[in-house]
Amino acid sequence: MLTQQRFGVLASVRSTGHPHLSTVLYDWDAEERLLRVSSTADRLKVRQLRRDPHTSLHVSGPDVWSFAVAEGEARIVDPADDAAPGEQPLPDRRVTIVIRVSRLYGTALDIPTPT
Repeated sequence: MLTQQRFGVLASVRSTGHPHLSTVLYDWDAEERLLRVSSTADRLKVRQLRRDPHTSLHVSGPDVWSFAVAEGEARIVDPADDAAPGEQPLPDRRVTIVIRVSRLYGTALDIPTPT
């Protein structure tokens, strides 16, 4: 299901300990077990993931019973960090949230479990 779908709900942890949920578009690399989400750098989810990288992505299927959840830790990749001297970053300051998936579960997983 992670391969078939392109959007889901990303959970991060607020400073109060409560969950924060954001609907996001994502890219799934099954071979590397990586999720990638683009966001602007000033978003709450980015600030929260910098503070506490624990996160989950919930993806719903075509019916109420099918779903997949990917859990892992996020790191924030800022293209400005790799910019050449004098090169200007994009005006909206986009970053990529890269999530190394450590656990998958659900009723509609479409990838094999690593051995």
